[in-house]
Amino acid sequence: MSKIVVESSREVPVFDEADVLVVGSGPAGHSAAVAAARAGAKKVILVERYGHLGGMATGGFVILIPHLSFGEKRMIMGLQQEWIDRMSKLPYGVLGPKKEEAGSKDPMLLKKWAGYWGFVLNGSINYGAYLDPNQLKIVLDQMITEEGNKIIPYLECWSVGAIMDGDTIKGVIIESKEGRKAILGKVVIDCTGDADICSFAGGDFDEDRNQSLRSANTASVYRLGGVDFRTFAEWKADNFQEWYSVHMANMSKITGFKMSPHATPRNDQCWINNWLPRYCLDIKDLTETQMGVRRTMLEAIDYLKENVPGFKNAYLIDIAPQTGTRGSRRIHGLYTLSKMDLDNTYEHEDIIAVVPPFNFNVCQTPTEIPYRVMVPEKIENLLVAGRSFSSTHEANDWSNLIPHCASLGQAAGVAAAVSLEDNTNVRQVDIKKVQRILKNQNVYIPR
Repeated sequence: MSKIVVESSREVPVFDEADVLVVGSGPAGHSAAVAAARAGAKKVILVERYGHLGGMATGGFVILIPHLSFGEKRMIMGLQQEWIDRMSKLPYGVLGPKKEEAGSKDPMLLKKWAGYWGFVLNGSINYGAYLDPNQLKIVLDQMITEEGNKIIPYLECWSVGAIMDGDTIKGVIIESKEGRKAILGKVVIDCTGDADICSFAGGDFDEDRNQSLRSANTASVYRLGGVDFRTFAEWKADNFQEWYSVHMANMSKITGFKMSPHATPRNDQCWINNWLPRYCLDIKDLTETQMGVRRTMLEAIDYLKENVPGFKNAYLIDIAPQTGTRGSRRIHGLYTLSKMDLDNTYEHEDIIAVVPPFNFNVCQTPTEIPYRVMVPEKIENLLVAGRSFSSTHEANDWSNLIPHCASLGQAAGVAAAVSLEDNTNVRQVDIKKVQRILKNQNVYIPR
């Protein structure tokens, strides 16, 4: 039997109170906070455990914003598009096709982007972008501060508990260098990525994992300088079988896991993504992810330098401060997205986002995401946005990337603001009003 200790009962001071309390500032949380403020919420508090906003898109160095279109139709816009538009004004801020090139079958464009993952799909241009993670931190800060005193960010704070009144959430407990404190919120949005707040509150969730899926893996991303990525991309496009069957296989033997270089807005840099079969709620697995990648990192870089075009002068620049996480808890919501949703063109009256297909072996048509996937079955005044929305593992695997999380976060923020304005519970929110506001915020809602 494991040893236990008993914590002493103590009073926790209330640090602040909000109309909308957003926990986690990754793509979902940042979007939730901005959308709520722009939809009329008077005071939004955004709590973040790191010293920056953006989550995986900044601290995790997962700088690809992929699969924003289906054919010529752009389907993920809103705040996610605003990121790209703002970053495009900065030097080396963005790399990718132009918006108007979505769906193009121009042979020159297809050749140009063939070696850049995510930009060519089913014989046409797939709109997306690679972003610079450090400049993105600045842009995301600007989007918060531009809302004035309507959004108050608190960084370097861990949320460690839920404040409950029966089945109704009233706020969260945080730990920081200032000690243990409480933050209260009329509506709470869990954007932790792991449904931490929903779990603290006693909500139900699934954790089953299909080890063959992308989201059953963790990562520790790092960046290289001294590369010529265009040379690599062109070579890979012409020699994909050699790249995949020989070099990726050899690197997997060296490291013990799959790894692959991806572009950045600078041609002389790249980021190395990797996939380790570890669980992001397990301390030992998280430790092994970080130390395991570093253990073979220099040897992997040497292999690229000696064997792969474009990497002759490569060197390590930096390692992402955040562990790459792809999937864990998925809440029990009022609707569970499943493979049936991917296989069929279901229409939902409460649609709040559309996910374009990006693997035609999995799904052929766009998938509508209903508002209900963010509403827990049991907990009141709580929404859960980001990758831990109500879904099966397979459905989640194809709809939990950065743009999908940003879309859910934006919808959750608007819904929270509408529920407060109308004095209703988030379960009974006027979904038509939410959809109208989302459309005004440049979100694609087909009906």
